[in-house]
Amino acid sequence: MPQSARSIQAAPGAIDPLPQPYLLFLGDIAEPAYAKTAFGLRDWAGERCVGEYACVGAEVSTGLRFMTPEQAFAEGARSMVIGVANPGGRIPPAWLPALLQALETGLDLIGGMHARLEAIDSLRSAAGRLGRRLIDVRQPPSGIPIASGRKRSGMRLLTVGTDCAVGKKYTALVLVRELRALGVDADFRASGQTGVLIAGRGIPLDAVVADFAAGAAETLSPDAGAEHWDVIEGQGSLFHPAYAGVSLALLHGSQPDVIVACHEAGRDTVLGHPGYGLPGIEETIELNLRLGRRTNPQIRCAGVSLNTARLDAAQAERLIAAESERLGCPVADPMRGGEAFRRLAQACLA
Repeated sequence: MPQSARSIQAAPGAIDPLPQPYLLFLGDIAEPAYAKTAFGLRDWAGERCVGEYACVGAEVSTGLRFMTPEQAFAEGARSMVIGVANPGGRIPPAWLPALLQALETGLDLIGGMHARLEAIDSLRSAAGRLGRRLIDVRQPPSGIPIASGRKRSGMRLLTVGTDCAVGKKYTALVLVRELRALGVDADFRASGQTGVLIAGRGIPLDAVVADFAAGAAETLSPDAGAEHWDVIEGQGSLFHPAYAGVSLALLHGSQPDVIVACHEAGRDTVLGHPGYGLPGIEETIELNLRLGRRTNPQIRCAGVSLNTARLDAAQAERLIAAESERLGCPVADPMRGGEAFRRLAQACLA
């Protein structure tokens, strides 16, 4: 099981303490991959989550107990977190009754969407009347510089992917745990809204103005001791028709010494873009290394993180072994862990 985020440090840029515990809101979504914020908080901050709430017709669940805002408040919840990261980061009108209900109950609202809670008139009016807070965590810090390209001290690892929502954040978090178990000084660097919520610090890179995105990635992992490792949460994919720009800025700005390629077994098309086939793992590694050499000529790939959530244990074990042999590198599933993942962590240090 994942460790609590209490022991995970992250980059400069702390957010104010958030009202906790949380009620996780799942909206009306039908695609589990869009609930990655809720699943991330369940898995990495479970002690801060009292339950989940959703609109009628929602088809996704975290497995936590379903609670109305009234029930959650009675059991100690002090905020409702929008646990959805849908395409474009929208807050549709159909969600507003549930969000207003939470405010009326006594809960603050926490959002990680591109859409700002404060920008919605009905929410802003209700929050002002009730003395509740609207907290948007997808806001970058001020004063981010343009990237310098200067080589920084310390070691860096970036998780990259064949697509969005394939396990880059989970891989980074588990790698931090494994590296620390090996006696390595390592920190998790959050680059997305879920990671920021888990760690309490970081920069939501996709909210940064494009010209400054690589500079934000540099800021995310500053100079450090020669033996220190920053494990940086990847975003999107260089092959994604919408988000490749964020991925490239993160790759150039973080200047990783090591990448770990992440892929979900059984996914064939780009999430939200079914007309685009997924690239192969080898193609993903090659492109990241080729483009990454622009700011770190010594970049290398340590191995592959394979999300086998759609497979049973025996199927996953066979696939991991077969892919490791085929690719000639360590392959492991961070959620299954074990010796395979230890080998992947050790390969990062080789």
